[in-house]
Amino acid sequence: MSSHPGDYIPGHDPREIERLIAQARMVEPITRRFFAEAGITPGMHVLDVGSGVGDVAFLTASLVGKAGEITGIDHSPTALGIARNRAAALSLDNVRFEETGLGDFRTGPRFDAIVGRYILMYMPDAAAVLRGLIQHLRPGGLLCFHEPSWASARSSPVVPSWDRCCSWVARASTAAIDFEMGSKLHTCFLRAGLAPPTLRAEAIIAAGSSSRYQVRFTTDVVIAVLPYLETLGVVSPGEVNPETLADEVFADVAENQSVVVGRTEIGAWSRVPE
Repeated sequence: MSSHPGDYIPGHDPREIERLIAQARMVEPITRRFFAEAGITPGMHVLDVGSGVGDVAFLTASLVGKAGEITGIDHSPTALGIARNRAAALSLDNVRFEETGLGDFRTGPRFDAIVGRYILMYMPDAAAVLRGLIQHLRPGGLLCFHEPSWASARSSPVVPSWDRCCSWVARASTAAIDFEMGSKLHTCFLRAGLAPPTLRAEAIIAAGSSSRYQVRFTTDVVIAVLPYLETLGVVSPGEVNPETLADEVFADVAENQSVVVGRTEIGAWSRVPE
């Protein structure tokens, strides 16, 4: 088990790093609301799993303040190198990153909370991952995860190119990546032996000519996993032009003055017994 498996589908090339940072800007307010309501408060020591380039760790650091401490773990040296440089640029002395997989991470029950965003979706057995994480929590500690669900993405009036992009992603769930992980969090927490989690859901929504960034938020995911979609047969080779996809979909949305509703962002959190 790793904090991103070795075959993390999008990889960590410069384009993917750029996408991750842009994606983080879009969903930051949603994740912040989830974490704040869950109970991430000043002074807490928090473990961020699958830290990638560091955005969730930085967000969490703003919630725990200087009296708190964030440990981020990931197996990708490329991503963590960027995360460390970004932390230094932000003067975040209370944020540290460790290159390790979940199965190799060793520490006692020292964390007040464990958080992650878009992490369980890459785990073949997400409940087993949660069970393993519990050992790193202090009594009464908090687990909080933010995962996606693509099934409800839609447009109105219907924009076929938008709906097609969302459908491609929704149809691409396998053992390697589960784009419906958000809707499975409740069951996942229960299977891990946790109390039924509190659940929240939000979505990125926009309309017409003001939807450019929201459209890219979705089409960038399609482009990131395009080879995977082609391998699965969801998309035919050459069917999608990565250089023009976003502009084509945006033009359709703007022309129809349609409302586009993106994937559902789902938060779930629960505490271990005192």
